Amino acid sequence: MNVLFVEDEAKIANFVRAGLKEQGFVVDYCDNGDEGYLRALDNEYDAIVLDIMVPGKDGLSILKLLRRQGRNAPVILLTARNELDDRLEGLNLGADDYIAKPFFVEELAARIHAVVRRSVSERQNLLCVRPIKLDRITREVTCDRQAIELTSREFNLLEYLMRSPGRVFTRTQILEHVWGYDFNPNTNVVDVCIQRIRKKIDPLDEVVWIESIRGVGYRFRKPDSSS
Repeated sequence: MNVLFVEDEAKIANFVRAGLKEQGFVVDYCDNGDEGYLRALDNEYDAIVLDIMVPGKDGLSILKLLRRQGRNAPVILLTARNELDDRLEGLNLGADDYIAKPFFVEELAARIHAVVRRSVSERQNLLCVRPIKLDRITREVTCDRQAIELTSREFNLLEYLMRSPGRVFTRTQILEHVWGYDFNPNTNVVDVCIQRIRKKIDPLDEVVWIESIRGVGYRFRKPDSSS
């Protein structure tokens, strides 16, 4: 498990790094917020342990910027015992947990495991093909963070396509999955439903995400580095 650890107090940093490594974590460490923020942007971490009071960008600023960038790695904040306001602000900004100093490394390790397990479970229920996000549990869809109102059928069709970006589905496959096997295969309901979804998504983004494949069916566009 790869963890980014941002902490400027040398004693705390040394015992946390040693303790986490003993428990099998791979720890990427830095002692200031500016470097920590850049590392969090450039690398994919399983979790980030972030002291609120660090030189450069403070921990809350880093958290706020990461969430704005769409970086959803679990974040655990390190705080002093009397920093209630900071803890509350951190949770409101998207922190997954916090732990007050002083603490035992074993407790921190347990909290890291807990937030990572929770994050994995949430990701399994969240389909993200930038800039579109679909939550299977809440059945909410957003594009560039703007809510999109879909009917139940539209939601099911979009979910079906988003599960496999780049894969082409025939109209028959879509009918069977979204409408049922006994539906008339000659109907144009798939095309009509696709058009309704496009009208709701396309005005929010310049990319046509649901692509028509002539003579075959549809696919959800697979994003590339330019999209």
